[in-house]
Amino acid sequence: MEKRLNFRKLFVFALIMFAVLAVPGTPLWAEEEEKPTGDFTTAFLNQYVWRGYESSRNSVVIQPSMTIGYKGFSVNLWGNMDTAPYSPEGKSYTGTWNETDLTLSYTKTLGLFNVGGGYIYYSLASLNKDAADRNDVQELFATVSLNTILSPTLTVYKEIDHYRNWYFLFGISHVLELHKAVSLKLAASASYLLSTDADTYPKYDSNAVATTDKFTNFHDGSVSASLPIKVTDRITVTPTLSYIFPLSGEAKDEMKGLGLKGGTASERDSSFVVGGILASFSF
Repeated sequence: MEKRLNFRKLFVFALIMFAVLAVPGTPLWAEEEEKPTGDFTTAFLNQYVWRGYESSRNSVVIQPSMTIGYKGFSVNLWGNMDTAPYSPEGKSYTGTWNETDLTLSYTKTLGLFNVGGGYIYYSLASLNKDAADRNDVQELFATVSLNTILSPTLTVYKEIDHYRNWYFLFGISHVLELHKAVSLKLAASASYLLSTDADTYPKYDSNAVATTDKFTNFHDGSVSASLPIKVTDRITVTPTLSYIFPLSGEAKDEMKGLGLKGGTASERDSSFVVGGILASFSF
């Protein structure tokens, strides 16, 4: 518990530092040098789904995110608050903060390529006060993208702590400028999951029950559309909508097996529509 409290303190400290950096008129670095960049975004969504896994149900989630970048390096803090944690038994719970992620990364442009990598620490709590506590996660990742049409991007994640697996994510995106202050962003992604531990990432059978085999197959896909609207040079409001779905029968069985909906595992959902609005401030 102390570890999670420390992460919350870190989140508050980062917010204070962000506010200090964002105040104009205070030269905290030499004018001729490249300046740090910052972004503070809060998302209000109807559901939290991560890599095809249902992490909330029938409630609004609030997800604040803070990023500071400088010369290719960046630090990001991201959190999730479930305003009404789900209970299959119909119990009522007050809102809970159940995840804080810290990401350290570096990106460099080399001709047509953007290459980079980094580290992510996921500090996880139980989804509701009666649920079992979740193990924290640590990942290393590497990414490469092309500065060309559709911006194809491949990112490889390696979990090094508890849920041993490789996760390969390929994505494309395109932005259409509708107005000088409004654009339409379309994106799609597909993933492949390679488990290296049958205990923490098992294959599920047709009844959505875990087996003793490792999961190795195409996993989740997504298509999304968002509409960034620049209110000012620093403030952007973005309505967003995504459809998330399994890419294989084995992925469908797994997503159902790990779903939150009450009843038998085979009756649970394996595809999700996630929508909401994001508000961003950047400098």
